[in-house]
Formats: sequence, C-alpha cells, structure tokens
Amino acid sequence: MPLDEPTWWYATADSRAAKLLAPLASVYSWFATRHLLKTHPTRAPHPVICIGNFTAGGTGKTPLTRFIAELLRTEGFQPIILTRGYGGTLKGPHFVNPAIDHAAQVGDEPLLLAATNEVLIARDRLAGARAIALQKRPKNTVILMDDGLQNPSLFKDLTIAIVDGARGLGNGRVIPAGPLRAPIKIQASLADAIVINMGAETAGNTDTEGTLENHHITWLRQNFTGQILTAHVHPANETKWLKSAPAPVIAYAGIANPQRFLKLLRSLGVAIHAECLFRDHQQLTQNDAIKLLNLADHHDATLITTEKDIVRLPAYDDGSPLARLRTASQTLPIELTFTQQDNDRLKLLIRNTCQKSLNHGVSA
Repeated sequence: MPLDEPTWWYATADSRAAKLLAPLASVYSWFATRHLLKTHPTRAPHPVICIGNFTAGGTGKTPLTRFIAELLRTEGFQPIILTRGYGGTLKGPHFVNPAIDHAAQVGDEPLLLAATNEVLIARDRLAGARAIALQKRPKNTVILMDDGLQNPSLFKDLTIAIVDGARGLGNGRVIPAGPLRAPIKIQASLADAIVINMGAETAGNTDTEGTLENHHITWLRQNFTGQILTAHVHPANETKWLKSAPAPVIAYAGIANPQRFLKLLRSLGVAIHAECLFRDHQQLTQNDAIKLLNLADHHDATLITTEKDIVRLPAYDDGSPLARLRTASQTLPIELTFTQQDNDRLKLLIRNTCQKSLNHGVSA
C-alpha cells in the first residue's frame, strides 16, 4: 500500500530523483521563502505558541502539542489548540466536540487532541484567532498553534520546531526534491527553540538515517542560536498487556512515519508478524477492515495500531467491519518525555514568554 512520502527523501542528497526535481524544488523554495518573509503577521488577543516542523511528514508534533498543553495548565494558563484540521472536510472556525464530531469532518489529529484539550479548527488561522477572541476568554488564555511554523498570518510569541532525531532533515532538499517545507536557514530563523525527538531507541544506530541525523543535528547545533532540547518517546500507559497478547501481532498504521511506531513496538519486545501500512490520514474502507480482521483471524493474531488511527474508526458499534476493527484493535498511546533539565528549560521558556506577552497587554 503506497505511502505519502518517497523513501529517497531520506536517502542521499545526490539521488537521481532529487537531482531531476531540483529545478522544481528551486521554484517551490523561492515561493515558500517569499511567503514566509513578505507577509505581515497580525497579533492575536492572546499569547501564541506555535508548534511546527521543518519537514513534511511525521516528527512527533502531536505528542509535543499535548505535552506543552499540559505544561501550560500546570503553570496556571488555559491553552486552546488552534489547528488547520488537516484531513477533515470542515474549514471552520469550528470548536471540536469529540462526543459528536468525526475524524472525516475535523481531521484525526484534532479529534485526538480534543480528548484532553479544547481544540478549534480553522483553515484560516487568523479567522480562528478572531473566533477565540469573540469568546471573551480569561486573561490567562494561551493559543497553542498546531503545525503553524510555515503560516505567517499570526504573530507568534514563541515558535518551537520539532525534528525527528532518526531521520533528521532527510536529504536536506526542499519539496519535491526532499522533505523540507522551505530552505532550512529560513525556517530555522523563525524558530525560538528546537526539540529533537530521539524516539524510543537510539543507541547503536548505524544505518543511513542515523548518518543523516548526525549531519543535520550537528548543523543545527552549530548554527541555531536558540535552545535545543532532546525528547524521547515512551508508552503513556503500562505495557504488561503486550507480554500477554496472543502471538503473533499484526501492526497497522496510517501515519506519516510508521517506522517510529513499529520500532517502538519492537523495543518493547513485540514480535510483529505483519505490517499493514496506509497513507498518512487515510480513511480505511470497509474492505480494508475486512482484510485486517481476516488476517488476524487466520493467524490468531492481535491487531495493534496508533491512537491517531483508532480515532478514524467509528466510535459507535453499528456492526460494520470498521466498527468491529476498532473493537478488535489494541492501541499503544505514547507521550514525549524530557530530562529534568530540559523540562525545566522548556517550562521557563514558556512561562517567561506568556508572562511577557500578558504584561505587555496582549490580552485584554
């Protein structure tokens, strides 16, 4: 089953495909740079913290957004997540209600975030900020802008970019020749801090991805003037049930970087019998569900998927194959964790940013 991103994005920079697409990448790069630097951002009525990434594809942005939302609450702020709602049909502004909204309407990531946070989707981020302002929210409200580094419409009080520690910046080229959304020098200049998501297992990594990681992260450490923090992925709940799950295990996922999910399972001692990978944000069909259920029945296997995948399945039991797939599937919730030192640095950075914005009268 095809994935969204080509594997050679994360191969060597001089691959044949990258060279062929270099002229198109130059054009895309010019327009992306012009878009980022020529737009005059509008200041929102509340402090804005932006969580973004330099590349297309998964980096761990959703768990970082959840982490920072919880950190804001512990610091006495009231976060509201403003997101584009990618993969959904609603343009917004629309406040997500997880009790009645579906992933096909609002997108899987907003629905997942809405389980523990207040979430507003808006394709037009400025319109979203205005919708938040109309609520006359408390002074300690903070807008957490999900995936907005390349969106210059709103002024950001703090921008945090997250980088996949295993894949780095791929071949270092701009779309479509590589995964970068704009030249890295331009994007890095827009960030105040960078989080390196080292995943679950990093020791002894000697493959090509590890080589690329070292090269790009070294470049960032040498050239980025803001703070660079390191995070790791861990299961959010206990994992004893994995040991008692019937063997074999069938893992399926429709996320941008499914290998991170598969590596986490293996690091927990799970022997994966079959991997069923779908496109990022892909809505499974009834036939897809039937195939997965039949595969599990044939091998007497346990179906395991991600939190993002499970929210795309029906939450109600209507007897359909998709509903049965949700009931039959186990999930592995994950969370990002930091060392105490980096956790304290991130907390101080966010606290100072919010207090500075509030003291300067951003919020009425």
